[in-house]
Formats: sequence, C-alpha cells, structure tokens
Amino acid sequence: MTYDTPLLRGRDLAMWQQGALILAGTALIALAAQIAVPMWPVPMTLQGAAIIAVGLSMGSRMGALTLLTYLAEGAMGLPVFANGGAGLAYIAGPTGGFLVGFVLMAWIAGLGARAGVLGMTAAALAAAYALYVPGLAWPLAVASVFGVESGWAASSAASLWSGWMQPFLIGDAVKAVLAALLVSGTLRALKR
Repeated sequence: MTYDTPLLRGRDLAMWQQGALILAGTALIALAAQIAVPMWPVPMTLQGAAIIAVGLSMGSRMGALTLLTYLAEGAMGLPVFANGGAGLAYIAGPTGGFLVGFVLMAWIAGLGARAGVLGMTAAALAAAYALYVPGLAWPLAVASVFGVESGWAASSAASLWSGWMQPFLIGDAVKAVLAALLVSGTLRALKR
C-alpha cells in the first residue's frame, strides 16, 4: 500500500511495517491516556493530542485503523484507556461515545496530513471538536436506546454542556494546536 502522508511520503510499506506503525500509534495513545487530570465524567488526558498527532502523521486511513486497533486492544482487556481502563464494560460506560469518536477524530485530523501548518491546525481543531458529536450523543440518546440505565445516561443537554463539554473546550483547543505544531515542526526538521 502506498501512503502519501508527510511522514511516509513516497514509501511503499510492507505489511509488517504498517502493523508496526499501528502498534506504535496505539502505544503512544495508551501512554498519553495515562497522563490525566482527574475530572468527572471524563478525565482530561493527553490522549486527544496523541490521537491528533497520529492522524496528522499517518493520514486519515492509517490513523483511523490505528484507533480501531486501539479500541480492539481495550475491548480485549488491555489497560489502554484512561486510568488503566479496559474491557467492553468500560467502552459501554460514560466515555463510550468519546472512545468510538476517537476513530472519527483521527480520520478528520488525517485529512490535514498533507497540509501546511495552518491546514494541520484547522484539521486538528475540527477533529478535536468533532469528537463531541459521538461523545455527547452516547449519554444523551444512544445509551437510552440500548437500554443502559445509569445516572449519566439520558442526561439533559444542559447538563452535558456544563459538565461534559464546556470545561474541556479550551484544553482541547490547546492540545489540538500543540499537536499540529509538533507534527508540522517534525516534518520541517525531517525535510532538512
């Protein structure tokens, strides 16, 4: 498979190389997920910045595949989620929509992989904020449809805004911009 992303421009990667990149990406994301500031219901971690960096450096397809692999690792019981979380029950919990949304996040960030620093930053910000769609849809509606009964399920839109989104908006913007600057700076250094 040929990739035309900035870090891999013009290279044909063997299957084992693709697998190694995916596993390295999941390891980076899992490590970043453990660096957390405890907040409820979703801890603020460096996970989002790592996901954006993976998308920007690998492109949309490889980035999304990396996140699908990350979710599979967590579903199989590997402690890759925030605070060492793992398992299907964790995925079905309050952060389930965000976890599934990570795939979308990496894919959107990856769309900016061939752009300059401004395009990368725009893609990173779009990815960071697109995460809120599945993240908030899960407790607002999806959990109820699937019969999940918990204090966080079927929350009101106002409580989701004040507790699940508003406190994280500025931090997510800062992490997205830093990830874009880091990846674009790395690319400039590699081109020299």
